[in-house]
Formats: sequence, structure tokens, C-alpha cells
Amino acid sequence: MNSLWPSAEAEAATLGNASRPFEATGLSIDTRTLNPGDLFVALKGDARDGHDFVQAAFEAKAAAALVQRAPSDVGQGAFLTVANTLRGLEDLGRAARARSRAQIAAVTGSAGKTTTKEMLRLALGALGRTHASAASYNNHWGVPLSLASMPQDCAYGVFEIGMNHFGEIRALVGLVKPHVALVTTIAPAHLEFFETCDAIADAKSEIFEGIVPGGAALIPSDSPYAERLRKRAQQSRVGRILRFGSESRCDARLESVEDTSEGMKVSAAILGRPVAFHMGASGRHNAINAVGALLVVTALGGDVLNAAAALSGFSALKGRGAMTTLVIEGATIRLADESYNANPGSMGAALQGLAGRHGKRHLAVLGDMLELGPEGPALHAGLLDDLTAAHADLVFLCGPQMKSLWEKLPSPMRGAYGAQSQDIVEAVLAALRDGDVVLVKGSLGSKMAVVVDALKARSA
Repeated sequence: MNSLWPSAEAEAATLGNASRPFEATGLSIDTRTLNPGDLFVALKGDARDGHDFVQAAFEAKAAAALVQRAPSDVGQGAFLTVANTLRGLEDLGRAARARSRAQIAAVTGSAGKTTTKEMLRLALGALGRTHASAASYNNHWGVPLSLASMPQDCAYGVFEIGMNHFGEIRALVGLVKPHVALVTTIAPAHLEFFETCDAIADAKSEIFEGIVPGGAALIPSDSPYAERLRKRAQQSRVGRILRFGSESRCDARLESVEDTSEGMKVSAAILGRPVAFHMGASGRHNAINAVGALLVVTALGGDVLNAAAALSGFSALKGRGAMTTLVIEGATIRLADESYNANPGSMGAALQGLAGRHGKRHLAVLGDMLELGPEGPALHAGLLDDLTAAHADLVFLCGPQMKSLWEKLPSPMRGAYGAQSQDIVEAVLAALRDGDVVLVKGSLGSKMAVVVDALKARSA
């Protein structure tokens, strides 16, 4: 493999000192996933100190370790010693961005940012070598790690940026310096830290502040916060402001969605150009995010038709809408796994998607949406309208916040309620019938993956 960080370049970027020359082909902060040749970054967290795992990194054949201090009990290995390892990682990310000639896209939003990032990975990957954030690496260490891992010869880079406080995106987008920045859905999320959705929109709009001169801000036109985002982009002196969504005035417009047995067919107009494509995922929210992704491609000067064709390889991600067919005690069911995260906006979109799925019955298995602050109980109770619109036949709920919704559910819709996800597993299994479509969704802390894993474990 080509060298990503020769020791001399890493020293220059971090102002660190290498104990001996090395050639790193990648970066890692976790010895469990470290590849031979990686530079191991010994980050110090609240619970663990990466310096305690340096020996394990060398045993996994790390090329070197980025450290604040060389552990005395570690044998042979190359060290790059810096004043602070997180700052050192940021320095590597900043240097990687400075040396890159890639066209850079950044994505944020309350929901859909990881999915949209993966769409962009595919779409841009059809046009040239593309590097994108791994998993949901969108925080204070994930963004610089993703940047520092970008090979020099990439044509495109795609970076997801998240936050739960003001100022976090501002700091991270200052590293990324995108040519195009896209905002997906703005929804009630992190309300423990923000009093209003206007405040959430303002925090997300910080992504526009890092756009390079001549770059573009992409705004979801269907959002009630679209105008606020537009004004924030203007304040940031963004040269181009483009809209995507279903409104007639959109620069990229979703025209139609047709569900199929394997996903959906989408028709759109991207800057006036008709584009039709197929995706291995369903849901209008996914279609709109795909239209946004194609607008990113166009804004970067890419071939939108080839990019759209590449989206045929996209399927919903694990925990974010992945569909699985299961056979449980003779009953064939379709499972929609949305267990990774949830807020009122993404919950509404998932339930809308449930309504569009073909099945004899629709079952919703929902866990608490977290970080909603004092409005949490009311926002959970408000999901009744979404459940009714989704024609949910049976509803299974868990968590203290979902108790507010349980108390409002009509008796015919009540499946079971439990304090924790494990408490409703057997009730869900007992209720299954042939032809059911089952949606499982909740915030990560609600542990709805327990239900998903239990269903899969019982499947033949």
C-alpha cells in the first residue's frame, strides 16, 4: 500500500518528534480494528487512555504510535511524541486537507446525515476515487481522524459533521473546508442542550461558515427552517445557495417515487435535467436525501447521470432502515431495522415509510427518543398522529418516555409496554403473523437492537 504518513511529514504536521523513521499506511484509534501499518493514535478519553493499549497496537503490527508520552513498559516500536494526541490528530487532519486536491463535501443534519454520506460515497465513487467518513465518525475526534485518513490522490472527499452543542460544527468545518455543504433534516433533537428548533438550525448552519470561496450551501426546501438556513448561509457569505426537495422552485426537485419489491424508483430534476434512478431502499425521506446528494455531485462539477446510476447499489444501512426477511415459526415477516437512532423527525419519517411497505399488518416497536429535555413526554405522545397515519395495527413500546404515548394509544393498537427493550421481546414474538411488516426504532441508548437481534435469532 502507498504510504499515507511518512514520519517526516507527520513530524512536520504535528511538530512532534519521531523516535525513528516509519511509513504509516492508515490511522487507527482502536487496537481491535487496527490494520497492519496503521499509525495508532493514543487518545485519552474519560473512561480509557489509549496509552494503555500501545503495546497491543504494536502486537497488531502498527507502524508507529502517536503518543504524549512513550509508555515505559512497551518494547520495540516507533513513537511520534506530541504535546497532546487529540491536537496531533487534528494537525494531521488539517495537513491532509491542505495537501489534498480533492473536491470536498460536508453533510450535517438532525437525521439522515450518515445515510446521505453513504449515498455520496457511492455516487461520487462512480466518478473518481472517493474517501468518506467511516461509520458515524462525525465528532471532535471522528472528523479529524477521517480527514487524516484521506489518501492524497483522492478526487473526492465526503465528511459527516455532527454536534450537540453550539460551536462544535464551527470548529470541525474549519478543518474540513468543504466546497459544498449540505444540511439534511432539522428536527427536535438534543433539546437537552437547545431550547428550540431554531437554535438547532442555527447550530447546524455553522457548517456554512467553513465553505471555501465560490462554494455552495445546499438547503432542504421542505424544511420549515429552510429560510432561516438560507439567511445563515448569506451571513456566512456563501457564493451559491441551492435548494433540494419537492417544491417547484427547487434547484434539485423530487418529482416522483414508486415503491418496488426491492426498493424504489425515483424521478427527479437536477438543475433542470431529468434524472431517473433506482435505489435499494424505500421512504420518501431517503429519496429526498438522494436528490440532495445528486445536487452535491452537480455542484462539484460531476456527471450526475453516472452518479445517479451508481445509486442502484445503495441499500438502507444497518440500524437505519435495513430490511430483512425472516421466517419465525412458519411466519414470514419483513423487518425494518431503524434501531440506531431516533428523534421526532426521523421517527415520523420511519413511520411514513412503514405505511408504504406492503404487508398484511404493520407493527411498530418503538423505544424512547433521548435528549429531548422537558418536551420529551409531549413529543412522545405526539407520535400518535404518525402511528395513525401509518395505519399501524399493533404498537409495542418501551422506556419511561414512551409511557406518555402508551397512555394515549387506543386499545386495539396496544401490543405491549415495558420499561426496557428486553421486556417486550416475547410479546412481539408472540404477536407475529405471516405477512407482517415490523418496524423497530428508538435512540441508541434505548437498546432497540435487542429486539432486532432477538427476532433474527428466532428466524429459521
